[in-house]
Amino acid sequence: MTDLQPVCDDLGAFIISGRVRGVLEEMPQHESDVRTPAMGVDDAAEAERLGFRRVWIAERFDLKESAVVLSAAGARTSRLGLSTGIVAIGARHPMHLAAYGATMHAVHGPRFALGLGRGAAAYSHGKTMSLAGYSDYCSILKRLWAGEHFEYSGPAGDFGRLGLADTYPGTQPEIWAGVFGLPKGAEMVARTPAIDGVLIPIMLIPEAVHEVVTNLREACERFDRDPATLRLALEVVTCPDMEEEEMRNLAHARAVTYLQPEGWSTCFEQLNHWDVPTLEKLRAHPKFTAVGGGKELADLKFHRIELKDVARLIPDKWMEDSCAIGTVDECVKKLQVYKDAGVDEIATYASTPGQNAKLIAAWRQHTSNRRRSSGVGEPATV
Repeated sequence: MTDLQPVCDDLGAFIISGRVRGVLEEMPQHESDVRTPAMGVDDAAEAERLGFRRVWIAERFDLKESAVVLSAAGARTSRLGLSTGIVAIGARHPMHLAAYGATMHAVHGPRFALGLGRGAAAYSHGKTMSLAGYSDYCSILKRLWAGEHFEYSGPAGDFGRLGLADTYPGTQPEIWAGVFGLPKGAEMVARTPAIDGVLIPIMLIPEAVHEVVTNLREACERFDRDPATLRLALEVVTCPDMEEEEMRNLAHARAVTYLQPEGWSTCFEQLNHWDVPTLEKLRAHPKFTAVGGGKELADLKFHRIELKDVARLIPDKWMEDSCAIGTVDECVKKLQVYKDAGVDEIATYASTPGQNAKLIAAWRQHTSNRRRSSGVGEPATV
């Protein structure tokens, strides 16, 4: 590409957030209403052109197999980071994930980062792994990439003899933990040197993000880990200059799928101090109780644009507090609030990279102005 913009080292972008469709049967009302895997590859190429540091993709076991989409994105780009955000540990044998990461680096250069979550049986992602198993699994991957051969039986599983016959000779992929950063999770991360970063979920208010960052930094200090060795990225729903209906589809309706599962909603209740009666009313909506007695996940039954009625139960203030909504300038100010809360990097979520074109340009100017005013020189461009 000849029109590549300078890289913003603290801004990434999710591609094809949420559920996707195999093909577009008809043009959607809004650009972000329905996306396909092929559109995700196009979005990655656009993200590189606009100057995003990296793209993230949250894997689903249907039409979002992350290796396929990220490898296609890698073939269309040259400098863009390629990251999973996230894949479920319990869904793959460690040799499989180790081969995935090593092959991505061998094909596309050292641009791949592996975002890992504990798994969720409700999503058919296998069992939810214990924190001890999660830690061991991350360490196993780093040992495999380093060329070690060893036996393993422990909290992560009974894997027998492990070892890659061929390894990538350069820098190993980074491992990012997808956790809320509550005290137990923060301790696990701090005690696991194999974890290079934390991807903090969407819909957290700035005060909650500050609490999460504090948990992680203090845990590092307690276990003699330099906090600077742990990079923190935050997912933020961004809706710059967007008409209200599309904004509500991306913010309110997307929030429904995060707030329905009790395990997740409990974290939002604890960190954001969102009230329990509203969350209980949301989970009791007839659209949910009619399917599986409320135990089946909305995210597997409905596309977010089919949840507009349920989304009306989400207070507007919750979304205003936890998303970047409004004019481009207002969104820039909100991103800065999140940076001030202590994260190193932000990943735009829900909207497409192209819909954030004006936002990343304004963010680039904003950060440049802050550097100049503080007497800090400009970073080298890529």
